[in-house]
Amino acid sequence: MRAKKHLDPKKVALAIAEAALDRKALEVEIIDVSGKVDYADYLVLASGSTDRHVQAIAESIESALEKKRTALLGTEGLPQAQWVLMDFGDVVAHIFCGELRTYYDLEGLWIDAQRIPVPGDGSARGHAPGSARGHAPGS
Repeated sequence: MRAKKHLDPKKVALAIAEAALDRKALEVEIIDVSGKVDYADYLVLASGSTDRHVQAIAESIESALEKKRTALLGTEGLPQAQWVLMDFGDVVAHIFCGELRTYYDLEGLWIDAQRIPVPGDGSARGHAPGSARGHAPGS
């Protein structure tokens, strides 16, 4: 078995977003937290409409990243699939079911962090810090 190669963290984040969109994930967003935290460079957020949808999104992400030979270091939240956390080292994916995403508001926590445009996502992602989800800078 060959060793896992190390992809650029931004490419990993984009691959996670693409795999999530392949399973019709909602509100896919990539947040650049490099230099702000020591546990990751990017957070990828996505939502599913049901626990089964969230589980399918997580499986799609795992499969896609495995094909790119990127190691999944850990997963939390399965099989309940209300909030699934997937750790790929420099990139952490959070997949939420329903209103839990609004409740925990990770976007609000990282309001000043840069957003990375998500190719193929029809919503207006990649916006300037401070414009996410109706938050004004300093609010």
